[in-house]
Amino acid sequence: MESAEIARRFLRFFEERGHKIVPSASLIAEDPTLLLVPAGMVPFKPYFLGQRKPPASRLATAQKCVRTPDIEEVGKTTRHATFFQMLGNFSFGDYFKAEVIPFAWELLTKSESDGGFGFPEDRLWATVYLDDDEAYDIWRNSVGLPDERIQRRGLEDNYWHMGVAGPGGPCSEIYYDRGAEYGKEGGPVADEDRYLEVWNLVFMQYQLSQVRSKVDFDVAGELPSKNIDTGMGLERMATILQGVDNLYEIDTTYKILDRAAELTKTRYGRDQRADVSLRVIADHVRTGTMLVADGVMPGNEGRGYVLRRILRRTVRNLRLLGSGDDRYMHELTDVAINVMGEQYPELKADAPQIHGIIDAEEASFLGTLRTGTAIFDVAVEETKRRSATTLPGEQAFKLHDTYGFPIDLTLEMAAEHGLTVDEEGFRRLMQEQRHAAKADAAAKKTGNADISVFGQLLEASGKVEFLGYDQTEADTSVAGIIVDGVPVPVAGAGSNVEVVLARTPFYAEGGGQLADQGVIRTSGAEVEIVDVQSPLAGLVVHRGKVRKGELRVGEEAQAEIDVERRRAISRSHSATHLVHRGFKNALGETAAQAGSENSPGRFRFDFTASGAVPQSVLRDVEDEVNAVLINDLQVNAFYTSQAEARAMGALAMFGEKYGDEVRVVEIGDYSRELCGGTHVHSSGQLGLVKVLGEQSVGAGVRRVEALVGIDAFRFLARESVLVAQLSEQLKARREELPERIDGIVTRLRTAEKELEKLRSAQVLQVAGDLAAQARDLHGVSVVTHRAPDGTGADDLRKLALDVRGRFPADRPAVIVIAGAPSDRPVVVAAVNEAGRERGLKAGQLVGVAAKALGGGGGGKDDVAQGGGTRPEAIGDALRLVEQAVADQVSR
Repeated sequence: MESAEIARRFLRFFEERGHKIVPSASLIAEDPTLLLVPAGMVPFKPYFLGQRKPPASRLATAQKCVRTPDIEEVGKTTRHATFFQMLGNFSFGDYFKAEVIPFAWELLTKSESDGGFGFPEDRLWATVYLDDDEAYDIWRNSVGLPDERIQRRGLEDNYWHMGVAGPGGPCSEIYYDRGAEYGKEGGPVADEDRYLEVWNLVFMQYQLSQVRSKVDFDVAGELPSKNIDTGMGLERMATILQGVDNLYEIDTTYKILDRAAELTKTRYGRDQRADVSLRVIADHVRTGTMLVADGVMPGNEGRGYVLRRILRRTVRNLRLLGSGDDRYMHELTDVAINVMGEQYPELKADAPQIHGIIDAEEASFLGTLRTGTAIFDVAVEETKRRSATTLPGEQAFKLHDTYGFPIDLTLEMAAEHGLTVDEEGFRRLMQEQRHAAKADAAAKKTGNADISVFGQLLEASGKVEFLGYDQTEADTSVAGIIVDGVPVPVAGAGSNVEVVLARTPFYAEGGGQLADQGVIRTSGAEVEIVDVQSPLAGLVVHRGKVRKGELRVGEEAQAEIDVERRRAISRSHSATHLVHRGFKNALGETAAQAGSENSPGRFRFDFTASGAVPQSVLRDVEDEVNAVLINDLQVNAFYTSQAEARAMGALAMFGEKYGDEVRVVEIGDYSRELCGGTHVHSSGQLGLVKVLGEQSVGAGVRRVEALVGIDAFRFLARESVLVAQLSEQLKARREELPERIDGIVTRLRTAEKELEKLRSAQVLQVAGDLAAQARDLHGVSVVTHRAPDGTGADDLRKLALDVRGRFPADRPAVIVIAGAPSDRPVVVAAVNEAGRERGLKAGQLVGVAAKALGGGGGGKDDVAQGGGTRPEAIGDALRLVEQAVADQVSR
């Protein structure tokens, strides 16, 4: 039975029993304390905590999940994976143990022809919590499971809670006996390799007041409304129903593994190390594809770093299998899209964007690997030469900072060589580099309050009504105040506060649009609002400072936004929609929005593209957008179903997830997008859009920055003044300026080349004299020389090589030239072949000089270069080099 069919049967079974089927939530968790969704119940957490009302009392879902704490174990075992799907049925105050246990038994044991999974009854076991006699009796009396196949277990195994105060309770797990060949008899308590957990039924019947650990918590009492939360791992079920040993052999992963083996000309099952790499590739390609499809972009922080790490581990394991510089990610991603596309049709619809992002990350990392691996190999060789077992933190930091080599990859590769890494030293250097870093971004999004505080406010005040589409001010009331992360009834003048209102005209930052600013007034207080966020769906938090008086919960209030700021931001947001459409028209549908920021007077727009966008395309898009402005098209917003919106051709932000009902913003017949932001009433209100340029902001993602409205006019006015000044200074008409400037630049470059030739000739004039003045040290000709200050590093190198070339091939020669091109000294050493046969190495000699100069350096045995920070020590450095030569050749 294919994985997609397992999910279909599960959902159909519960739909027939009155459950509303909920599509999988995005892997990007709504909960700001989580980067990604790690468990099937996470999207339902607000319902269990009472923060939101569920859409129905019975729900069922197939939820995508990603867990990465054990990422290093993926591939080494057949049990670890980063991506999995969790099937689950949920009840919120509807049914409980007496219904859910028979439901589970029926679905598992009903024949496949009748829509079940066809498990033999005599191969199923159940566990219950030690004191849960109710569940035990249901299994024995209602289901008919024999006593010997029902086992009691403790808190560690059969009790569940969310790790914080809230609902929790015992659970009952169902196990499948895979047979004697997998282990000893005795049920789950004896061997969980033989007895495989297939379904966990959690009975949320208690209110926990304090949770200190998995097994240490206080029970406050029974919940008035008892809930059910179940979880069935789809991949684990597939291993049983497809008759395979592990999750790497089921349909959705083995097809990727098999294609990777084919591409790398490897046979799975023949070599342990190759098998590990193939399993890593199979798991990570699927995970990476699903993350990108949900809108995660490769980056250096947060979930972006999780994705980057997964994709880079995939590329490296392909190289370990001999892929070299060949690029296989496109083909492997195609396999993942095809095997997962039946369950998630959006994968096929978004395939061009998914490929663009993953292909670009692969190309970028292959370049990093080529450079970084060579540097890493040298570091390993140096470490082993010292008979050490730990790679220095400085080396790991250099690999990370200079060559873009992630620390986890350094750790992994070092372990393959039997080495550890000085992680403490690495972290210290990273911390030093970041000591002046920006304040924690998470604090901006969620303030100082714990997310549970916001949940309590939402539960107490209800969903905040947003009036900002039609109103810029509103009569309202103060529903809550937070100071320093704690709810308070009153806040005095000077307090930094987070305020929740019953209704608000303030737009909370989201969808790329910056938050409104403004003021909240009550009869006794005035609060300046500088930021607005929505930490939970339905909750709007206004951040600001009490300028005068005392703000109190429950008071009537007037909320007023900064209208001019709102209008300027709305112009930017509408302009972003037009530019999005313009780039799709110019580059094709693969130019999908990957992010934006709409601020007063200017905006930036990120989109997927395989390379730099030509200036001609930027001009065409700008012209097309401004033509729309001149036509003054009407801007309309309306609500419709998501299916209808997509049928109309409405654009959606790539990776964004939308509800059943969506808001559509259309600008005439030119642009139509799903959007919750604020906009102008007609395109003519934008005035003008001026595209400033584009740049790369990551693998496969380009960023356009532009001005709109009066800011665009002011920019063009300044440009006009600048052109007029150039025209006057160069005595040329405006239309002649490009040709005139090109001529000046050409002549300047020609003059610079001639000057460079002259300078090099002057430097090399002394080469003959230096060779003639060489000192003889035990049969070795030694030249040490300080070049005039200002002599460039390239000229120092040329001079050293020229002098070396003036000695006969059989005459050992060492040449060391130092200088100070700026305020930092540079030293170059060159040794001919006869000198190297006497044991003299340029890299070692440079090391001696560079150490005296307060720096470092190195290179090959024949030529090397280094530097430092102390130009005044050049004389001493050259004398030390001569002494080092003498010591070597006199042995």
